[in-house]
Amino acid sequence: MKLALAQLLVEGTEPERNFERAEKLIARAASAACQLTLLPETIDFAWTHPDGIRHAKPIPGEYSDHFCLLAKKYNMWICVGLTEKTSHGNYNTAVLIDNNGNLVGLHRKINLLTVEFPYYLVGQKLEVYDTPFGKIGMNICADNYLDALDIGHVLARMGAQLILSPSSWTVNHSVTEAEDPYRDKWIKPFSVLARAHGLVIASATSVGYIVGGPYEGKKMVGCSLCVGPQGIIAQGMFNEFAGDLAIAEFDMPQRPLKGTQIGEALRSQGFKFYN
Repeated sequence: MKLALAQLLVEGTEPERNFERAEKLIARAASAACQLTLLPETIDFAWTHPDGIRHAKPIPGEYSDHFCLLAKKYNMWICVGLTEKTSHGNYNTAVLIDNNGNLVGLHRKINLLTVEFPYYLVGQKLEVYDTPFGKIGMNICADNYLDALDIGHVLARMGAQLILSPSSWTVNHSVTEAEDPYRDKWIKPFSVLARAHGLVIASATSVGYIVGGPYEGKKMVGCSLCVGPQGIIAQGMFNEFAGDLAIAEFDMPQRPLKGTQIGEALRSQGFKFYN
């Protein structure tokens, strides 16, 4: 598998400009012979921007169709985060699209931050998709918090060999790379899942200062991440100003264990279950 982690500047309420930047990175990934490009969370209106409430599109719909066309144009699988409009409210959603431009599946974010409640509904479904590369699951950003790792564990129980996670990792504007803000918050939970289940988990994140919404003034600094059972496979730059393409190359992990075999294997590793 050759996976592109496409971290890009995501501006609030500027879907066209965001999509243009996304296409440039998808084109670069295609030139590098990548098979799949992973893009950040809610790249249409940006995470928790108020315009997303009013102007979100359904899926399938205008914005997801745009990425379906890009997937076909570049012969590229794409996983991208969008704001999804439904008849009963909006979701923070990730979609998986094959290289023929077909919508394979979607995931609606479950572990919403409190500040997200006015913007998105809680997702109610987990699913793993069979692809030519193997079984792929999706989650989004805080779905991988340490106290929400049951989401990743369930995807692993369902057979996921690769988990794709569009994200929008955000810090205070004063935080610098020297403070390494993501080691415990992201590298640690990714490593727990990857080692416990012998899978790969990848996240592409946004960059840029947040304008509008509850986190206005904070910044997104990239550090896109791909972790496997042996450790970090690829990582994007810490950069709040410009986009980056990090490429992760790995053999798709084989996961022959099923059902209670997984629990038995975890116990043999000394994995601590809840009492």
